[in-house]
Amino acid sequence: MSFTHLDDRGQARMVDVTAKQPTIRSATASGTVRCGPDVVRALRDGAVPKGDVLAVARIAGIAAAKRTPELLPLAHVIGVHGAAVDLEVTDDGVVISATVRTADRTGVEMEALTAVAVAGLAVVDMVKGLDKSVSLADVRLERKTGGKSGDWVRAE
Repeated sequence: MSFTHLDDRGQARMVDVTAKQPTIRSATASGTVRCGPDVVRALRDGAVPKGDVLAVARIAGIAAAKRTPELLPLAHVIGVHGAAVDLEVTDDGVVISATVRTADRTGVEMEALTAVAVAGLAVVDMVKGLDKSVSLADVRLERKTGGKSGDWVRAE
């Protein structure tokens, strides 16, 4: 078995995508910040003492998508040509969805996942003073398009 991120001596390496042609690619990821009813109420009422939680989380997620290669050492530096982070307050907390797009040589799955994770952490940071039991859960890829492996959609 060969591993794409190991060289012939078993050492970590970044996969060389130089010869690949840029193509349009996108990825959508999701996650949830689980919150109790008091936090949900404060979010809905705009009464979180630190300010506009959803706006801060949205910007944090977009910024994170663009900085993914700084956090994941084998991720490629690619052009993030579009990034949208959506947050919805539900009865159980905040549902986060991020879609990232590029026209580059490799996909944006990690950028979408990073956007969701950091947006979720921003929500946690903003509300932890109200309830320390909030948690970030279920960060996962929902779909991707483009690239050599083609399109993929989560079955559930």
